[in-house]
Amino acid sequence: MYPGMARPPRDADGPAGSTYAAVLVRVGGGADGRGSHADVVAALRRMRFTGWIAPTEGDWVVGVPARAAGAVAARRRDLIGVGATLAAELGVPVLVVRVLRDRQLVVIGWREGQEVGRYVSDPSFDHEDRTDMITEPVGVEYAGAFADICGRPEALEDLLELLIAELDPDSFIESERLFAVLDLLRLPAWVVSAAALPRDLPTGPRRADFTRLGAGAEGMRGLVRRWGTAPIRRRRRESPVIADPPRQTVEIDPWLL
Repeated sequence: MYPGMARPPRDADGPAGSTYAAVLVRVGGGADGRGSHADVVAALRRMRFTGWIAPTEGDWVVGVPARAAGAVAARRRDLIGVGATLAAELGVPVLVVRVLRDRQLVVIGWREGQEVGRYVSDPSFDHEDRTDMITEPVGVEYAGAFADICGRPEALEDLLELLIAELDPDSFIESERLFAVLDLLRLPAWVVSAAALPRDLPTGPRRADFTRLGAGAEGMRGLVRRWGTAPIRRRRRESPVIADPPRQTVEIDPWLL
Protein backbone atom coordinates (compact mmCIF):
# COMPACT_ATOMS: atom_id res chain seq x y z
CA MET A 1 0.00 0.00 0.00
CA TYR A 2 2.82 2.40 0.88
CA PRO A 3 6.41 2.53 -0.43
CA GLY A 4 8.66 0.44 1.79
CA MET A 5 5.74 -0.62 3.96
CA ALA A 6 6.28 -4.02 5.52
CA ARG A 7 4.88 -5.49 8.68
CA PRO A 8 7.69 -5.80 11.22
CA PRO A 9 8.24 -9.17 12.86
CA ARG A 10 5.76 -9.73 15.65
CA ASP A 11 8.47 -10.33 18.25
CA ALA A 12 10.11 -7.03 17.28
CA ASP A 13 6.98 -4.97 17.06
CA GLY A 14 5.35 -6.27 20.19
CA PRO A 15 1.62 -6.29 20.80
CA ALA A 16 -0.68 -3.66 19.38
CA GLY A 17 -0.76 -0.68 21.68
CA SER A 18 3.01 -0.40 22.22
CA THR A 19 4.39 2.86 23.61
CA TYR A 20 8.05 3.78 23.13
CA ALA A 21 10.29 6.61 21.97
CA ALA A 22 13.84 7.31 20.85
CA VAL A 23 16.19 10.18 20.15
CA LEU A 24 18.42 9.62 17.11
CA VAL A 25 21.59 11.68 16.87
CA ARG A 26 23.51 11.88 13.61
CA VAL A 27 27.10 11.77 14.84
CA GLY A 28 29.62 13.71 12.83
CA GLY A 29 26.71 15.49 11.20
CA GLY A 30 27.47 18.97 12.50
CA ALA A 31 28.66 21.82 10.35
CA ASP A 32 32.22 21.23 11.56
CA GLY A 33 31.97 17.44 11.82
CA ARG A 34 31.32 17.55 15.55
CA GLY A 35 29.61 14.79 17.43
CA SER A 36 30.54 11.27 18.46
CA HIS A 37 29.10 8.49 20.59
CA ALA A 38 31.17 9.73 23.53
CA ASP A 39 29.83 13.27 23.04
CA VAL A 40 26.24 12.03 23.05
CA VAL A 41 26.77 9.96 26.20
CA ALA A 42 28.51 12.87 27.95
CA ALA A 43 25.68 15.26 27.06
CA LEU A 44 23.05 12.84 28.33
CA ARG A 45 25.01 12.37 31.55
CA ARG A 46 25.00 16.14 32.09
CA MET A 47 21.24 16.18 31.56
CA ARG A 48 20.83 13.34 34.10
CA PHE A 49 19.05 11.30 31.46
CA THR A 50 17.42 8.00 32.43
CA GLY A 51 17.39 5.34 29.73
CA TRP A 52 19.59 3.37 27.35
CA ILE A 53 22.14 4.51 24.75
CA ALA A 54 22.90 2.15 21.88
CA PRO A 55 26.29 1.75 20.21
CA THR A 56 26.83 3.73 17.02
CA GLU A 57 25.06 2.22 14.01
CA GLY A 58 26.05 3.78 10.71
CA ASP A 59 25.81 7.52 11.25
CA TRP A 60 23.48 7.29 14.22
CA VAL A 61 23.48 6.99 17.99
CA VAL A 62 20.10 6.08 19.47
CA GLY A 63 18.95 6.90 22.97
CA VAL A 64 15.84 5.21 24.39
CA PRO A 65 14.26 6.86 27.44
CA ALA A 66 12.93 4.84 30.34
CA ARG A 67 9.62 6.64 29.80
CA ALA A 68 8.21 7.49 26.39
CA ALA A 69 6.15 10.37 27.76
CA GLY A 70 6.93 12.64 30.67
CA ALA A 71 10.16 13.78 32.28
CA VAL A 72 13.28 11.71 31.52
CA ALA A 73 16.02 14.21 32.43
CA ALA A 74 16.81 17.08 34.77
CA ARG A 75 14.91 20.38 34.62
CA ARG A 76 11.75 18.41 33.89
CA ARG A 77 12.87 17.68 30.34
CA ASP A 78 10.81 15.22 28.36
CA LEU A 79 12.37 13.49 25.35
CA ILE A 80 11.54 16.45 23.11
CA GLY A 81 13.46 18.69 25.50
CA VAL A 82 16.34 16.20 25.49
CA GLY A 83 16.42 16.26 21.67
CA ALA A 84 16.43 20.06 21.61
CA THR A 85 19.28 20.22 24.15
CA LEU A 86 21.39 17.67 22.26
CA ALA A 87 20.89 19.59 19.01
CA ALA A 88 21.87 22.89 20.64
CA GLU A 89 24.88 21.57 22.56
CA LEU A 90 26.35 19.30 19.88
CA GLY A 91 25.26 21.18 16.76
CA VAL A 92 24.37 17.91 15.01
CA PRO A 93 21.15 16.76 13.30
CA VAL A 94 18.72 15.15 15.74
CA LEU A 95 15.40 13.33 15.35
CA VAL A 96 12.95 12.36 18.08
CA VAL A 97 10.38 9.68 17.27
CA ARG A 98 7.61 8.54 19.57
CA VAL A 99 4.74 6.07 19.33
CA LEU A 100 1.93 6.21 21.89
CA ARG A 101 -0.25 3.10 22.22
CA ASP A 102 0.29 2.60 18.48
CA ARG A 103 -2.31 5.29 17.85
CA GLN A 104 -0.02 8.29 17.42
CA LEU A 105 3.36 8.76 15.73
CA VAL A 106 5.43 11.86 16.45
CA VAL A 107 8.54 12.92 14.52
CA ILE A 108 10.48 16.09 15.42
CA GLY A 109 13.74 17.24 13.83
CA TRP A 110 16.53 19.71 14.59
CA ARG A 111 19.39 20.96 12.45
CA GLU A 112 22.19 23.37 13.40
CA GLY A 113 20.60 23.70 16.82
CA GLN A 114 17.21 24.81 15.51
CA GLU A 115 13.95 22.87 15.30
CA VAL A 116 13.01 22.39 11.65
CA GLY A 117 9.62 20.74 12.05
CA ARG A 118 7.33 18.45 13.97
CA TYR A 119 4.88 15.87 12.66
CA VAL A 120 1.95 14.28 14.50
CA SER A 121 -0.07 11.55 12.83
CA ASP A 122 -3.19 12.23 14.95
CA PRO A 123 -3.15 15.43 17.05
CA SER A 124 -6.55 14.61 18.56
CA PHE A 125 -4.81 11.90 20.61
CA ASP A 126 -3.31 14.69 22.78
CA HIS A 127 -6.71 16.33 23.23
CA GLU A 128 -9.02 13.42 24.02
CA ASP A 129 -11.18 15.72 26.14
CA ARG A 130 -12.10 17.68 23.01
CA THR A 131 -14.47 16.60 20.28
CA ASP A 132 -13.52 19.20 17.68
CA MET A 133 -9.89 18.19 17.14
CA ILE A 134 -8.85 16.96 13.70
CA THR A 135 -7.54 13.44 13.28
CA GLU A 136 -5.60 14.07 10.06
CA PRO A 137 -1.78 14.16 10.16
CA VAL A 138 -0.24 17.57 10.91
CA GLY A 139 3.27 18.61 9.86
CA VAL A 140 3.50 16.60 6.63
CA GLU A 141 5.13 19.65 5.01
CA TYR A 142 8.27 18.97 7.06
CA ALA A 143 8.97 15.69 5.29
CA GLY A 144 11.70 17.37 3.24
CA ALA A 145 13.43 18.64 6.38
CA PHE A 146 13.36 15.15 7.92
CA ALA A 147 14.78 13.62 4.73
CA ASP A 148 17.57 16.22 4.65
CA ILE A 149 18.45 15.56 8.30
CA CYS A 150 18.97 11.92 7.37
CA GLY A 151 20.91 12.70 4.20
CA ARG A 152 18.14 11.16 2.08
CA PRO A 153 16.60 14.01 0.03
CA GLU A 154 15.76 11.55 -2.74
CA ALA A 155 13.31 9.84 -0.38
CA LEU A 156 11.07 12.90 -0.12
CA GLU A 157 8.23 11.75 -2.37
CA ASP A 158 7.89 8.35 -0.71
CA LEU A 159 8.19 9.90 2.76
CA LEU A 160 5.42 12.36 1.97
CA GLU A 161 3.13 9.50 0.97
CA LEU A 162 3.89 7.66 4.19
CA LEU A 163 3.32 10.63 6.47
CA ILE A 164 0.16 11.94 4.81
CA ALA A 165 -1.71 8.63 4.91
CA GLU A 166 -4.53 8.28 7.43
CA LEU A 167 -4.09 4.72 8.63
CA ASP A 168 -7.10 2.57 9.41
CA PRO A 169 -6.52 1.54 13.06
CA ASP A 170 -8.27 -1.76 12.36
CA SER A 171 -5.71 -2.62 9.69
CA PHE A 172 -2.49 -0.79 10.58
CA ILE A 173 -0.73 0.46 13.67
CA GLU A 174 1.66 3.39 13.97
CA SER A 175 4.60 1.06 14.58
CA GLU A 176 4.16 -0.09 11.00
CA ARG A 177 4.28 3.48 9.72
CA LEU A 178 7.39 4.15 11.80
CA PHE A 179 9.00 0.91 10.60
CA ALA A 180 8.50 2.07 7.01
CA VAL A 181 9.87 5.56 7.78
CA LEU A 182 12.97 4.13 9.44
CA ASP A 183 13.56 1.81 6.49
CA LEU A 184 13.07 4.59 3.95
CA LEU A 185 15.46 6.97 5.75
CA ARG A 186 17.98 4.19 6.51
CA LEU A 187 17.66 4.62 10.25
CA PRO A 188 18.07 1.79 12.77
CA ALA A 189 14.93 -0.32 12.27
CA TRP A 190 15.17 -1.95 15.71
CA VAL A 191 13.74 1.27 17.21
CA VAL A 192 10.26 -0.28 16.74
CA SER A 193 11.23 -2.90 19.34
CA ALA A 194 12.47 -0.34 21.90
CA ALA A 195 9.56 -1.13 24.23
CA ALA A 196 11.20 -4.52 24.90
CA LEU A 197 14.13 -2.98 26.78
CA PRO A 198 15.83 -3.93 29.07
CA ARG A 199 15.62 -7.34 27.38
CA ASP A 200 17.77 -8.20 24.37
CA LEU A 201 16.25 -6.86 21.16
CA PRO A 202 15.74 -9.59 18.54
CA THR A 203 16.41 -7.16 15.68
CA GLY A 204 18.91 -4.87 17.39
CA PRO A 205 21.70 -4.59 19.95
CA ARG A 206 21.91 -6.93 22.90
CA ARG A 207 21.11 -5.54 26.32
CA ALA A 208 24.82 -5.70 27.26
CA ASP A 209 25.69 -3.47 24.30
CA PHE A 210 23.70 -0.53 25.66
CA THR A 211 24.98 2.10 28.07
CA ARG A 212 22.30 2.33 30.75
CA LEU A 213 21.97 5.58 32.66
CA GLY A 214 19.93 6.29 35.75
CA ALA A 215 19.68 10.06 36.17
CA GLY A 216 23.03 10.33 34.38
CA ALA A 217 24.92 7.59 36.24
CA GLU A 218 25.68 3.93 35.53
CA GLY A 219 25.65 0.81 37.67
CA MET A 220 24.44 0.80 41.27
CA ARG A 221 24.75 4.56 41.53
CA GLY A 222 22.49 4.92 38.52
CA LEU A 223 19.98 2.47 40.02
CA VAL A 224 19.80 4.49 43.24
CA ARG A 225 19.42 7.74 41.31
CA ARG A 226 16.72 6.23 39.13
CA TRP A 227 14.73 5.13 42.17
CA GLY A 228 15.17 8.56 43.74
CA THR A 229 14.09 10.59 40.73
CA ALA A 230 11.29 8.34 39.45
CA PRO A 231 8.52 9.60 41.80
CA ILE A 232 9.33 13.23 40.94
CA ARG A 233 9.52 12.65 37.21
CA ARG A 234 6.30 10.66 37.17
CA ARG A 235 4.50 13.79 38.34
CA ARG A 236 5.61 15.66 35.20
CA ARG A 237 2.56 15.88 32.96
CA GLU A 238 3.11 15.47 29.24
CA SER A 239 2.30 18.54 27.16
CA PRO A 240 0.60 18.17 23.76
CA VAL A 241 3.12 17.94 20.93
CA ILE A 242 1.08 20.55 19.07
CA ALA A 243 -0.63 22.77 21.63
CA ASP A 244 -3.30 24.19 19.32
CA PRO A 245 -3.76 22.00 16.24
CA PRO A 246 -6.31 22.88 13.55
CA ARG A 247 -9.88 22.06 14.51
CA GLN A 248 -12.62 20.45 12.52
CA THR A 249 -14.85 22.86 10.67
CA VAL A 250 -18.56 22.25 10.58
CA GLU A 251 -20.13 22.98 7.23
CA ILE A 252 -23.63 24.39 7.42
CA ASP A 253 -26.11 23.56 4.71
CA PRO A 254 -27.04 26.91 3.12
CA TRP A 255 -30.67 25.72 2.91
CA LEU A 256 -30.77 25.78 6.71
CA LEU A 257 -29.89 29.47 6.91
